Amino acid sequence: MLEDGDRETLLPRLIPRPEQGKFIEAPEGVICGDHREWLPLFPEAFVDLLFLDPPYNMDKSFNGWKFSQRTVANYTEWLDGVLQALKPCLKKTATIYICGDWRSSHSIFEAASRHFVVRNRVTWEREKGRGSKRNWKNSSEDIWFCTAGDKYTFNVDAVKLRRRVIAPYKNANGKPKDWEKTDSGNFRDTHPSNLWTDISIPFWSMPENTDHPTQKSEKLLAKLILASSDQKDFILDPFLGSGSSAVVAKKLGRRYLGLELNEEYALLSLKRLHGAGVGHDIQGYSKGVFWERNTLASQRKKQGGAGKRS
Repeated sequence: MLEDGDRETLLPRLIPRPEQGKFIEAPEGVICGDHREWLPLFPEAFVDLLFLDPPYNMDKSFNGWKFSQRTVANYTEWLDGVLQALKPCLKKTATIYICGDWRSSHSIFEAASRHFVVRNRVTWEREKGRGSKRNWKNSSEDIWFCTAGDKYTFNVDAVKLRRRVIAPYKNANGKPKDWEKTDSGNFRDTHPSNLWTDISIPFWSMPENTDHPTQKSEKLLAKLILASSDQKDFILDPFLGSGSSAVVAKKLGRRYLGLELNEEYALLSLKRLHGAGVGHDIQGYSKGVFWERNTLASQRKKQGGAGKRS
């Protein structure tokens, strides 16, 4: 949250417009402004990973700025325009992740298919949501996995999920088969699927929590960034929001650029970045693996450490 004096300290840290009309090299940091006005100022083909979390196709207020629900056709064309504007910034080997919900799924697939190779759709459990007496509770969102071409980065070993083994099978020699026995239980590191049930929505007691209404968790961003980029790769987020993508990129040793229309959120992102150092903790991610929800906390308690929800 922004406190008294933050604005005066943080405003000078926003990236200013280039003196010569265009950036010779892509800037790193946070820009406050409309991505449509800034994108023509950037060099071509500098982005390794594009994280796109646009307003979903619903009525939503973002600190005074409102996005209104549109017809499916109109939302599809709006999203297509966003992708067209961003496309020149992408390397031929770039990966693109586009966030949405069930309302925007058709539009995302339609628009993304015009420009990229659509490879998968990740569905993640939001863990909470408003109940309904006449409908199913909405407790999931989607992330569409796309690439600019057939050559792209995917580091599968960097995003293994550590699961508790329920049925610990052993081989003929009596040794664990594809799992490890520890003092805290039996665990197996599994390949990541396109169904994620281990994400916790940032809540009031988590250090990463902010007032942003659609904040994504650092754990979610860490999965995408580790899977689809390498050290020093460039991450672009044109709808930065509270800054989760930039914070995680910094923690994981990637370069980053975020654009945010709302000044309050842009400054909040800068404040979060100031407190984030390379190698700092990401909740639910430890020692090179991701943990199922709540299992990492129980591990630490058994080892005598402070419990952290994963």
